[in-house]
Formats: sequence, C-alpha cells, structure tokens
Amino acid sequence: MLENIRLSFQGIWSHKMRSFLTMLGIIIGIAAIIAIVSTIKGSNEQIKKNFIGSGTNSVNVRLSEAGDTDYEMGGSGIPQGVPVLTEEDRQELEDLPHVKEASLYVSRTNMDGTIFYNSKTIQGGSLIGGDIHYLDAAGYVISEGRHFMESDYKNFRKVAIIDNEVSRTLFSTESPIGKTLDIGGEPFIVIGVMEAITNNNQIRIDSVDDYYTYKGDEGAVSSKVLIPDVDWGIVMQYDEPQNAYVLADTTDNMSVVGKAAKDLLNENVTNKDNIQYRAEDLQKKAEENQKLTESSNRMLLWIAGISLLVGGIGVMNIMLVSVTERTREIGLKKAIGARKKKIMSQFLTEAAVLTSLGGVIGTIAGIALAEIISMLSSAPVAISIPSVIIAIAFSMAIGLVFGLLPAYQASNLDPIIALRHE
Repeated sequence: MLENIRLSFQGIWSHKMRSFLTMLGIIIGIAAIIAIVSTIKGSNEQIKKNFIGSGTNSVNVRLSEAGDTDYEMGGSGIPQGVPVLTEEDRQELEDLPHVKEASLYVSRTNMDGTIFYNSKTIQGGSLIGGDIHYLDAAGYVISEGRHFMESDYKNFRKVAIIDNEVSRTLFSTESPIGKTLDIGGEPFIVIGVMEAITNNNQIRIDSVDDYYTYKGDEGAVSSKVLIPDVDWGIVMQYDEPQNAYVLADTTDNMSVVGKAAKDLLNENVTNKDNIQYRAEDLQKKAEENQKLTESSNRMLLWIAGISLLVGGIGVMNIMLVSVTERTREIGLKKAIGARKKKIMSQFLTEAAVLTSLGGVIGTIAGIALAEIISMLSSAPVAISIPSVIIAIAFSMAIGLVFGLLPAYQASNLDPIIALRHE
C-alpha cells in the first residue's frame, strides 16, 4: 500500500499541470461545500443567539391562561386551582436532569407611578420579587454593589437591586448604591445594580413576529427592580401567582429542561383547562428558523455536489488515459507475475490519492472562502470540523468510485497484447 501511494505521488508530480486540472473539479466542489456548510452553521449559531441570548441558558416558566397569554394579576391574588410554590418545589426543579439552578419569583409589569426617586419615576418596567437564587437562574450578574444575603430575607430588609435602565433613568450619572427608592409608598435602599449575561444585554428583534415572541417576556422588559420575595406583601396587597426560572446546563438542553419544569409545576394545578404553567421554548423557535435557513441552502449544496460529480468524471477520464499511456508497463508487470488484484489496487490508490489531495486543497480553499465571505458580507461563519473530515473522506470515495472502471480495465489487459502496444 505504501509503495502504491509513493508511486501515485510520483505520477502526480511528473504530470503536475494535468493532475491539477483533473483535481480542479474536486477542489471547486469541496471548497463550495465547506464554505456553504460553514455559513449555514454560522447562521444557525447567530439565530440561536438572537432568540436565546449569547451567555445565558435560562428558561422562563410562567403561569399562563388559555390561549398562551401570560396570567395578568386581577386583584384577586393567586388563581383558584394553582398551589403556592415552596422551597421544596424549587429544590425539585433544581434536581431535574440538566438543570444547574432554579428560582421562584413573582412579578408585575407596567409599574407606572409606583417606583420613585425624589421627583423622578420610571415608566413601564417591572417589579420582581425574587428568592436568593433569582440572579443566577435568570442570567444576571451584579455589576455594582452587592447581591442579596440570607440575612436580608431573614430580617425582611427593604433592599432592592436595579438594572442599568433604572439606574440611568432615576440616578443619571451618580451611583445609586445607598440611595432610597419609594416603591408603592415603602422605602427600599438600593444595594446593587444587575446586568444580563449577554454580549449585548438586549434581545434582538428583527421582525413583527420577534416582537410578539418577546413582548410578554419578563426577561425582555427594560427597567427592572428586584426586591426579596419576602417583602412582596409589604408593597402589594395580594399574593401573586409564582413563576420560575430554570438554568439549563447547555443551550441545546433548554427545550428539555423547559418541558420538564413545566410538567413538574403543572402536576398539582387542578384548573388546567383555563390556566397552567408554560415554558418559553425559544430553543424550538430557533430550531424552526434554522430549518428554514438550511432548506434554503440545501439547493446550494446540491449544486456544489454537481461539481464533485463533474470532477469525478474528470478523474475517470484521466485515469483511462493513464491506463492507455501505461499499457506496456501494465503488460510487463503482468508478464513477471503481477496479479489482477495488485494492478487494480495500484490504479485505485492513484485515483484515491489524486482526489484526496484535491479534497485537502479544496478544504483549505473553502475555509479561506468562508472567511472572505464573512469579511465582505458580515455574515457569520463557523467552521465545522466534522464537515471537513467528511469532505476529505468523500473526495477519497469519489476517487475509488470513479477510478474503479479504469482500474478494472487495467487489471484485465492481456499481457501479450499489452507488451505489443506501441
């Protein structure tokens, strides 16, 4: 085998231009496939980031009424048939497979005229009553100040953590730490500023459908004020229906985690016809958009595949020419005892080496082409190592398939006729 490979490289080098032109179809086809696959993979990753965010695997499990609309507080407290969630329920959520963290929280949106600092107030926004796990589970970090402590909950301290939007609106350029907010007529001391664990801290909305996807998402609402859930009754007159955040170990497991958390919380809901917990399956929405992108690019892959077919036919043609040129050589080898299998393996190896070399060159060209496309069009690309390996293996397979006929023809030459060939 090693001897056949050596002879193959020797033959390719002795006919450099002819070999390059033969490989050109393979090079173009492989380069096109690598570039297209890299663009598709990059686009899929960008779609996933646009829907889910680029730093957090949090899934929001919210109580919803019939029609998949978020349950709106109507002044009557927790709806009938929905149990109050406890620390044991939170622990069960955290014990689910692929869950790293879980949090229970309550919230109200559109808090106009409820939150003040001196004469300033925020418009819209949301007030959240969260447990000590909320920031980690929901995908936030403290950028200034401190987190809640166990003692804040034990002593019912009226403390608050705000986001950057609230900080800019109420405090402008001064530090909010230590300042006192008026929340529903109660004084709360600001102890920290939180920000989302994403590259841009904002969900990207490119269409009307995206807007309706996110308009009900508590995580997408600007101007958020977080207080300990034990202080909720101090500010509000009624208990609120509780929601949950669960943090998946990977982005790909968000759908599985969301479904498991939803099913767990719905086990004790007795009014399932009108109200139940639902998970925001952003992973599924991302996958649906990825399928649209892949289907639109699948035709490009088929077109690139045609060039591989043309390249394969070129390999077959040049190998047939090679058999004709080396007829006397084949006759001499058979005359001194070379078997059909040996002759056939030599020509198959030469065809496979020729196309494999074209595959390697095509892969390098494809990666370079993908990077050029990315620079010129700002389209995201992601090089897929499996696709590179498959491309090179596929190019070798083309050599074996299209080299089979010339190899068979060479192995079946009559040695006497071959020796007489001029």
